[in-house]
Amino acid sequence: MNPIEIDVEFPSEHGGNVFGQFDVYMKKIEKTLHVNLILRDGQLKVVGSEEAVRKAQSVIGELLELSKRGNIITEQNVNYALSLSMEEKSGHLLELDKDVICHTIQGKPVKAKTLGQKKYLEQISEKMITFGIGPAGTGKTYLAMAMAITAFKNDEVNRIILTRPAIEAGEKLGFLPGDLQSKVDPYLRPLYDALYEIMGAEAFMKNMEKGLIEVAPLAYMRGRTLDNSYIVLDEAQNTTPAQMKMFLTRIGFGSKAIITGDLTQKDLPFDSISGLEEAVRVLGKISDIGICRMTSKDVVRHPLVQQIVTAYEKYEDGKNRKKKEKAPRKRTKDR
Repeated sequence: MNPIEIDVEFPSEHGGNVFGQFDVYMKKIEKTLHVNLILRDGQLKVVGSEEAVRKAQSVIGELLELSKRGNIITEQNVNYALSLSMEEKSGHLLELDKDVICHTIQGKPVKAKTLGQKKYLEQISEKMITFGIGPAGTGKTYLAMAMAITAFKNDEVNRIILTRPAIEAGEKLGFLPGDLQSKVDPYLRPLYDALYEIMGAEAFMKNMEKGLIEVAPLAYMRGRTLDNSYIVLDEAQNTTPAQMKMFLTRIGFGSKAIITGDLTQKDLPFDSISGLEEAVRVLGKISDIGICRMTSKDVVRHPLVQQIVTAYEKYEDGKNRKKKEKAPRKRTKDR
């Protein structure tokens, strides 16, 4: 196929943002789409096959528009734009940039960065209970916290309740010094981190003292009815079926619940059934319960995290296939 060449207008002031330091993003686009890019005097020359040039033009156009809107282009933006171009889903990246949930204490906008995250936020808005399931780095907890804080600030709920099972991640920590709060705080640190970043430490402490924000281990939920609250259960893969049922039956009038977890990172005893896994099977057909599954494509941490998650997914799939192949087949009795 003969290569074609097109010239596209490209404002020079956006070159550093769109193409990255030392043109690192430009090189990534060239390598992924098999095109040559030459930027000179406000003109971008794109050389390659017709299909490759079309995809490159679409990717660069989206990144340029994001830059014009005041966004700092990251490697994650470039990777996701390239991924969408391969799936013929160009244009979606700009849709994601429209809806801002809230702003952090530093003024940084919090919004969906992938289609999976967008679907997750839509489910949270529409459903009373939402399950967010996916690998590490997909923003399950952070986006849930952003939605909870926004609802609280808009007086849609009276309080925020954040909880997770207090279980060690494969380690025995032994005796932890201090009062009860000091003992459970290490398990709840990821929730505190998100609260500090979005709400600010001072506002968080003030609301916590008033009892309007509560951070507690899951065991403390038994016997309570939680009305007019935004409830986030984090690390739900570490709940037992009994704990999950107990939590779900706490939810009262005017409340929303978000349950997040990664089924590939269970810290329960070997061969134990996860309450999250069972709940998804049991409750999947109830209309007011949303179940959103995210994948490695929705990872928004460092690109290396996405590669790690993908590598583990392939490894686990391979192990499961081998197990099925080795499993003895049932013999049918001769009649």
